[in-house]
Order: sequence, then structure tokens, then C-alpha cells
Amino acid sequence: MTKKKQDKTDYKKVSEELAQENAQLNDALLRERADATNVRKRAEEERAKLGSFYKALVIKELLPVIDNFERSLKAVPKELENNDYVKGVQGINKQFEQALNKLGVERIKTVGELFDPELHEAVTMEEGEGTKEVISEELQSGYKTENDVIRHAMVRVKLQ
Repeated sequence: MTKKKQDKTDYKKVSEELAQENAQLNDALLRERADATNVRKRAEEERAKLGSFYKALVIKELLPVIDNFERSLKAVPKELENNDYVKGVQGINKQFEQALNKLGVERIKTVGELFDPELHEAVTMEEGEGTKEVISEELQSGYKTENDVIRHAMVRVKLQ
């Protein structure tokens, strides 16, 4: 074989090897980029879950305070309903509700709704004529976010 022919063969072989190595390196780079993207996505999801967890934890601590405000407002005597102090307490209660709404927390619907064990906790059951379990009274408010129940509503259920 002549030297020129051998050089062409060697260059062709080296060129093919380099192209193959380049393709392998490109594949490896694409896999690494995909792995890095997946790690970032998982970290963001975990951060969001952790944020939701702590938000729910803080809200659970505040719910007894909100419950007590509501109980005190239900016990206001008729002659004090228009009292400025009572109106102030009503305003504070309303502020709590608005703050919860801003955080994406909503009160679970109860009276007149069908009983849902994922949202409600039945404390008592009243007999009735029908077969549907309908909530007749709310004993304690329940709260939820878009994805999670923070506290189940305690209810009285009646068959209708």
C-alpha cells in the first residue's frame, strides 16, 4: 500500500472513531442535563410540600383561637349585639377569616351537604326516613387547602 492510501485510511478510521466518541459524549451530556433538571424539579416539589406542611402546622395552632372567637360571638346576649366592643371582636374574627383565605385555606361546607368521610367526622348519627347521610349540624368547623384537609369538620349526620 502506498503511503497516501494508508494515510487516507487512517484519517478515515480516526475520523469515525472521533465521531463515535463525540456522539457518546453528547449522549452522556444530555443524560446529565436531564438528571440535573429532574433533581431541580424534585427539590422544588419537596420545597413546596414542606411549605404546605408548615403552613398547615401553623394554621392548626391558630384554629382553636378562631374557634373560641366564634364561640364567644355566638354567646353574645341580644342587648349587647350592637356594642362597639362586640363589633370589634367580630372584626377580628373576620380578619382571621380573610387571612386564612389569603393563605388558600377555606372552611369545609357542612350543613345540608352529603356526608363525606374525607372532609367530615361524624360525631352522632340521627335516624331518619331516607338512605342519604346529610349533615344536619356543624359542631366544629373544618378547614382545608386545595390539596389537604387541615382539620375535619365535626358534624351531626341525619338519614334523609
